[in-house]
Amino acid sequence: MNHTREVEVVVIGAGQAGLAAAHHLRRTGFEPERDFVVLDHSPGPGGAWQFRWPSLTYGKVHGMHALPGMELTGADPARPSAEVIGEYFAAYEETFDLRVRRPVDVRAVREGTGGRLLVETSDGAWSTRALINATGTWDRPFWPRYPGQETFRGRQLHTARYAGPEEFAGQRVVVVGGGASGTQHLLELAPYAAATTWVTRRPPVFREGPFDENAGRAAVALVEERVRRGLPPKSVVSVTGLPLNDAIRAGLESGVLDRLSMFDRITEEGVEWADGRRVAADVILWATGFRPVIDHLAPLRLREAGGGIRVEGTRAVADPRVHLVGYGPSASTIGANRAGRAAVRDIRRLLAEQEPVAA
Repeated sequence: MNHTREVEVVVIGAGQAGLAAAHHLRRTGFEPERDFVVLDHSPGPGGAWQFRWPSLTYGKVHGMHALPGMELTGADPARPSAEVIGEYFAAYEETFDLRVRRPVDVRAVREGTGGRLLVETSDGAWSTRALINATGTWDRPFWPRYPGQETFRGRQLHTARYAGPEEFAGQRVVVVGGGASGTQHLLELAPYAAATTWVTRRPPVFREGPFDENAGRAAVALVEERVRRGLPPKSVVSVTGLPLNDAIRAGLESGVLDRLSMFDRITEEGVEWADGRRVAADVILWATGFRPVIDHLAPLRLREAGGGIRVEGTRAVADPRVHLVGYGPSASTIGANRAGRAAVRDIRRLLAEQEPVAA
């Protein structure tokens, strides 16, 4: 389509944060397609969950919080989380008539005319008075670089391309990363692989006892402080630690979660430390996390000198028309829900203060 369509709000992304924002827009009187539009580049409902590996069953998911207005009930914990949450998101979109447009790739957001933003996509352009960016991190896996990486004769892959433990049967696997994905991979791989080795940059922190509301607020505050200063956000998990559950305890006792410090170089046959220690490997699995997907916002020049976008609440300090949900402190599932509500509240206030822009 070559013409530019006008709406009040464009929501980019239909994961947890995007759907929560769309729900609150709908609930406060905005009509889909007339007043707002949700653009999603994924092939189907489910956000990043639809791409998770099949062995990540719903029962293994850490803290999936329900979307606003509709609980997720009766899910079989043995089913893949991709199926359970994909079906839940699909039902949610239909129940609240959110009319998500997909697959639509957003290529750039830039200054438009009349105080509006111009959203350029694979399905034409949209002119909008406000933008809710809910693009998450899944499409930007982080790959660290180490000397000799290009010489490795085995296979290297990131968590984003992990399909389950069976394909690693009989192989020697080095898992890099101290987060929840890294420990899940190790526990799954142990019965299949010939050997597993776990390496992390920092010693992993295991959290005992319940993670109550006060602890949650303290963790979110640490992440929030970074984005308020314009620094790239850290994940909430990075400041909460790993829950010390029965599976983790068993992994520690068996030696599967016996962690080594980060290697110094990669060789043709494996990895090597400065003191001469070597571990042979057939596979290096990088469970090293993700970075926010925000390159399409580059024309607006929102980034600060520290490399991140400075955000207060959900609002980009450099441009009050732009809200980032699922970014920094709102990257958790419960945080995404709250951020969606907060973004809509601020946008309604912003639009009320502005004179309507003539078509």
